[in-house]
Amino acid sequence: MPPCLHVSLFTCFLPPYPMPTLTPIPFTHVTLTDTFWQPRQRANREASLPHIYEWLERTGRVDAFKLQWRSGDPNPPHVFWDSDVAKWLEAAAYSFADVPDPQLDALMDEVIALIASAQQPDGYLNTHFTVVEPGKRFTNLRDRHELYCAGHLIEAGVAHFQATGKRALLDVVSRYADLLDATFGRAEGQKRGYPGHEELELALVKLYRATGEKRYLDLSKYFVDERGQQPHYYDLEARARGDDPAAYWARTYAYLQARVPVREQAEAVGHSVRSMYLYSAMTDLARETGDESLLRACERLWEHLTGRRMYVTGGIGSSGHNEGFTSDYDLPDLSAYAETCAAIGLVFWAHRMLNLTGESKYADVLERALYNGVASGVALNGRGFFYENPLATQGNHHRQEFFDCACCPPNVARLFASLGQYFYSTDGDDIAVQLYGQGRAQIGAVTLRQVTEYPWDGRIRLEIETKPAVFGLKLRLPDWCAGWSLSINGQPISPALEKGYLCLRREWHSGDEIVLDLEMPVVYVRAHPLVASAVGRVALQRGPLVYCLESADHPGVSVHHLIAPKEASAWQVEKSVDWNDVAVLRAEGLQFDISGWEKSLYSTQIPAVKSAALTAIPYCLWDNRVPGEMRVWLPLDAR
Repeated sequence: MPPCLHVSLFTCFLPPYPMPTLTPIPFTHVTLTDTFWQPRQRANREASLPHIYEWLERTGRVDAFKLQWRSGDPNPPHVFWDSDVAKWLEAAAYSFADVPDPQLDALMDEVIALIASAQQPDGYLNTHFTVVEPGKRFTNLRDRHELYCAGHLIEAGVAHFQATGKRALLDVVSRYADLLDATFGRAEGQKRGYPGHEELELALVKLYRATGEKRYLDLSKYFVDERGQQPHYYDLEARARGDDPAAYWARTYAYLQARVPVREQAEAVGHSVRSMYLYSAMTDLARETGDESLLRACERLWEHLTGRRMYVTGGIGSSGHNEGFTSDYDLPDLSAYAETCAAIGLVFWAHRMLNLTGESKYADVLERALYNGVASGVALNGRGFFYENPLATQGNHHRQEFFDCACCPPNVARLFASLGQYFYSTDGDDIAVQLYGQGRAQIGAVTLRQVTEYPWDGRIRLEIETKPAVFGLKLRLPDWCAGWSLSINGQPISPALEKGYLCLRREWHSGDEIVLDLEMPVVYVRAHPLVASAVGRVALQRGPLVYCLESADHPGVSVHHLIAPKEASAWQVEKSVDWNDVAVLRAEGLQFDISGWEKSLYSTQIPAVKSAALTAIPYCLWDNRVPGEMRVWLPLDAR
């Protein structure tokens, strides 16, 4: 086994994992040069990061750490403000690690010094509860995002340390974690509480991995294990505040994934972002501790989520009322919530499940969410963001520069800045290719190059540069691909398919070339018949991309009046005139003729139709041109 295949962002002296696992290749070892992700990463670095920071300053989020707010002043620091600054710092650290920038480095140091100045003598760090409600520290974990903010600060501290080697923020958040460890637990005098908005749990695992301090892992495990236990902590906490637990607005602790202990949960419920962060932490703990019961729970929850409550775009959470899940197959298109942060959370969880189990089905969902439900969340210029990602609009839903509740912009920024980590994993002396896209990966002593126009074309050429070495190469066969061919140095081969991967093992030499051709026809995707909004309709998909119709391509016609041709083969793939290298789909379809209906709301007559030229664009690109309507699920020509 070539020892060069295991790489890490930092030296790690932790014990080996008790379960067989894959190790993701750090994003700093992966360079993307494709036409899909590289421009988005550049916009993220050059536009999104400065744009978001400007808004953090403009809204008072950065200055809140000066602790100068006094009662009666306007604009009090909100309970979740600290998390917005922390996520920006995390994104900035990843960006700096990928493309060093002295000015960004200096700005991070400045913000970190400000954060450090706000830390209290006992290690506590939260702007809201220091100056707005100083007497209410840790009194409302259910609602007030206190531990959620702590989690994001910890993630930022770990990211900054890994990117720069500087310990300033890592030491600050470690002191805070020490206070949390002393405050929460089952020992006498400790609080038996846990986060209302999960996030701290996964952050503590990251802190453990960065420092080797097992207390942080144990605290994460405590928070996950204690969740939903009886007597219920949120009941006790509410009564201690003088509140009636029955008056809780959500009516059920399922909103917080805390109705029952986590190992008894079988359905994805409640607030969708919270659930993804909890499930991510559960997967982390299963990996770190070998806890099979946590893994089994995650597998049950995964099957339920992806089989009954996920949009075709990889979006999750259908309702704005609870920012989350409702009931099985309730996936409306026009009123879909599908928060950008929820799709990002699904990417986080899928990546963890993928590397814990080695099963490609998790990469399939990761890819679906990444190319559709996440990529739609930010404009191509990097300065506009969706909070909600519906699958149909009437022309009144558009990206915004920022939000009062601003979780999504810095969240997508930190994902895009660290995108390379999702492309490759190692498993012993095997290299697994999880995602496709032109670029270069340095995996120990092996250099792997992808030459491809993916996702616009299914042909992928992989070039290997290495000293002669025997190792395995696993190529994921996407679930959307029905036909493929593979060759090594021009010789066709048909390798074994294991867990969704084409498995190649041989002695490799510099100059070896693998060509994988994935058939990429336009297909019609149909939803389960219980998805009411999609009955009798189809969604267009080509490769990993879901397509939609948008008003910009159909002037003078409502996209809700357009009808797709009977066969998916009627759609032709063409280059877009609006975006370089983008593949759009064109077909001759139909449109409802509404002439004669001016004075009628109902009629016994079958509506007339006439021919219409249809153009479909990738869903992730909608609302980047002129404002207008959009639709994913299309009625089908039934003639």
